[in-house]
Formats: sequence, structure tokens, C-alpha cells
Amino acid sequence: MEKPPVDPQNPWLELRRLTPARIALGRTGTSLPTSAQLDFQFAHAQARDAVHLPFDHAGLSAQLTERGRESLLLHSAATDRNSYLQRPDLGRKLSDESAQALREYAAAHPGGVDLAIVVADGLSALAVHRHTLPFLTRLEEQMSADGWSMAPVILMEQGRVAVGDEIGQLLGAKMLVMLIGERPGLSSPDSLGLYFTYNPKIGLTDAYRNCISNVRLEGLSYGMAAHRLLYLMREACRRQLSGVNLKDEAQVQTLESDAGVDMKGNFLLDPPTT
Repeated sequence: MEKPPVDPQNPWLELRRLTPARIALGRTGTSLPTSAQLDFQFAHAQARDAVHLPFDHAGLSAQLTERGRESLLLHSAATDRNSYLQRPDLGRKLSDESAQALREYAAAHPGGVDLAIVVADGLSALAVHRHTLPFLTRLEEQMSADGWSMAPVILMEQGRVAVGDEIGQLLGAKMLVMLIGERPGLSSPDSLGLYFTYNPKIGLTDAYRNCISNVRLEGLSYGMAAHRLLYLMREACRRQLSGVNLKDEAQVQTLESDAGVDMKGNFLLDPPTT
């Protein structure tokens, strides 16, 4: 009996074009094809490199200076990368020297500020290197009319999200935005996360913070991230809170309409508009 011809077309290819997820990789016998295995190993190596890449705070500070922005370099209580990775608690607080330096700065600039922006290496300095300046450019463009006073950009080495609470408290900041490198994935070694807190102070939990994640060229655009963050900041000032009680209900522009699309709608359930 003649066998049917083998169809060279892979029916999964169309789905694979829509996602970076590793689906329908094929097989060779009972194993992955060599190309898929090599691709996985390469992605894994990129993720590991992103975790261990040193924070180029000097280069970032120089670029901020060129744009007319002052910066301050601080360090967490984690003395090196190994202690940072093994002791998350040390990355959540300032070193004694950095805390004292920030107290001295605050004493020389009394009165507090409306907004403090912290840039921390987190688990991917690569994300910070690639996306901090483009994002800050879009953010400052969109918030220029708000007239908020700002502290120097804080460059935080070996920092985790919660260290922003101590920084905000010492600066007397009404609002704090943390830009931090997120944990690398096998398709996203350079994902930047944004964490927003109103009235930051030591001891707050994650319930008091709002998060906007996956800011990168292949993820959430700089403009959209800035738009969502500004909505949260303005609503926080109006309602004097942040976190789980402050939802992202920002109106976003679409190519099809000049009117905003309400982000709180459910695109799976809501009927299309005509």
C-alpha cells in the first residue's frame, strides 16, 4: 500500500509566529532537534549573563548629566553580587554609608519633594542599561505640565524593590517610582519593571505598591508605560493612596480612534464597537 505524501508544512508555524514561547519545537527521535536545544542553551546563557552583568552606574550617570539631570549613587546593605542573590533582605535596605549620605542630602535640601525616581540594577542590569533613558525621556515629556518637584535620580546598586521605601522616607518624597531590572526569562533577559508607591516609608508591603512590568521593545512600549504610570501618579495625588486600592484604569489611544479605550473593559466579553 502506497504511503500518503509527507506534508512539509508544519501546522504550528502560524502559532509560533505569534509568541516567543517554545511551542512545537519538533523532535528527533525522542529528543529535541539540535537547533532547538542550542537555542534553549543560548537563551539560558543570556538570562544568566543578565543576572550577573555589573551595573554601569557611571555610564548612566554621565548620560543623565548630559541631559541636565543630577544623580546620586547609593548602595544597599548587600556588599557584593553573591550576597545580594543569597540574601534578599540585604538588598531591601540601604548600607549605613548610603543612608547617612541621603540624610545629609535631605538636610541640605529641606522641605521634601513630590517625586523621587530610583533606578536599581535588580536582577537584570541589562534592562536598566537599555531602557532607563528612553523611558525617562517619555515620562518627562508627558508629565512636564504637572509641575512636580523632583529629587536627583537615585542610582541604586544591588537594590531590591523595598529599598525604595527607605529612600523615599529619607528624602521626604510624596511619591516614589522604582525602575528595576526584572528576573530574566528565557525570552526576555532585558525586561524593566516599574514600581510606584505613594507616601513611601519603611515597613510597607507590596500591597502598597503598583507594578507595571515588561517594559521593553518586545513588550510594553515606553510611551504606554509612561502613560499608565502617570495615570497612577495623578490618581494617587488625588486619592492619597497607592497599591491594591488604586487600579490602573487609564484611557489609552488606539490607531482606530482618537477617543480613549477604557482599559478596565474585558476584550474577551465586551462586544466590538462599530
